[in-house]
Amino acid sequence: MGATPEHDARPPEPDSGRPESLADLLGGRGGAIDATLPPVAFAAGWLLGGESIWAGVGAAVVTGAVVAGWRLRRGDRPRSVLIGLLAVCVAALIALRTGRAADFFLLQLLSNAASALAWAVSIVLRWPLLGVVVGAALGQRSRWRRDPALLRAYGRGSWVWTATYLLRVAVFVPLYLGGQVVALVVARVALTWPLVAAALALSWVVVRRSLPPGHPGLRHPVTATDGETST
Repeated sequence: MGATPEHDARPPEPDSGRPESLADLLGGRGGAIDATLPPVAFAAGWLLGGESIWAGVGAAVVTGAVVAGWRLRRGDRPRSVLIGLLAVCVAALIALRTGRAADFFLLQLLSNAASALAWAVSIVLRWPLLGVVVGAALGQRSRWRRDPALLRAYGRGSWVWTATYLLRVAVFVPLYLGGQVVALVVARVALTWPLVAAALALSWVVVRRSLPPGHPGLRHPVTATDGETST
């Protein structure tokens, strides 16, 4: 993905003391950790309230609101904060509607299934989502797609993320069907930041190793136009 300064013929950017990592481009662990707090609060409230769904929902919504307020205060984008809070509220409404505590995790299960499908389809359509996300973060729009090496690398890296969503679905489904609320919380925590960290590291390695020697890195897509200009 990124290239070390000695492999980049262009002038280094002010903050390019080291190659950028996917963690730098896709965000840190804060958001992933924050996302696990409402489910943990739900399980705690549910248990302490004598398996009362209302107690669990109340704890989850209050925690979600506190997390949203904290994220806004530290400068996170309001849109992403509101989406996170909305997801907690929808999960709470589903659980209240069905009267089944495990249904608080139904939205998360469906979201992971949909994400796995979306990432896989994006690779098949040659619009790998890893490239879309990183390209947008670097302000490249779709220029990276005109670089065959980057397109191939992003496609391979995207399979790593597809696998993470499939793993979550494989773990969540039997726990959900069995109504294992506590086990669902444990799985949610274990398969959030630790899995994201592993996916970041592995996809970073996959993308970097997929680029040919001498490639200037993900910040500088090599296109046919570039080749004609240099000639």
